Amino acid sequence: MASPARVSSVLSRIAPGMTGSATLVVAPEHTAPFVGSGRIAVLATPVMINLIEAAALAAIEHLLPAGHQSLGTHLDVSHVAATPVGLRVTATAEVTGVEGRTVTFRVEARDEIEVIGGGTHQRVVVSVARFDERVQRKVRGEA
Repeated sequence: MASPARVSSVLSRIAPGMTGSATLVVAPEHTAPFVGSGRIAVLATPVMINLIEAAALAAIEHLLPAGHQSLGTHLDVSHVAATPVGLRVTATAEVTGVEGRTVTFRVEARDEIEVIGGGTHQRVVVSVARFDERVQRKVRGEA
């Protein structure tokens, strides 16, 4: 039986400069009042962050072996411009570094007019089975 791919060998295929993107057209369900983060009907910051994470996933997730995935662990982003319903928003994520199991990205979100946000994002690669074991111990009240 072949042994599963080691995460470190897969991460060696992830290199600075790799990019991913994700796009959405702002709809009412993407606005601050709908998600509970404000009262003005423009793209909600949590939705922009979700799009940024989707862009990071698009950059690296396809390189991970079966049974592994990346989890967002750190975001340092600003949301500097409002985007009304109907405009398209595209988030991009560019790998800037890989250290151990952690992948660091430079991220940006733009609407059809201007940059609306950006910053840095980190994801850590985990074994889904081991991660789930830890979560289940927590559910059972074990340390």
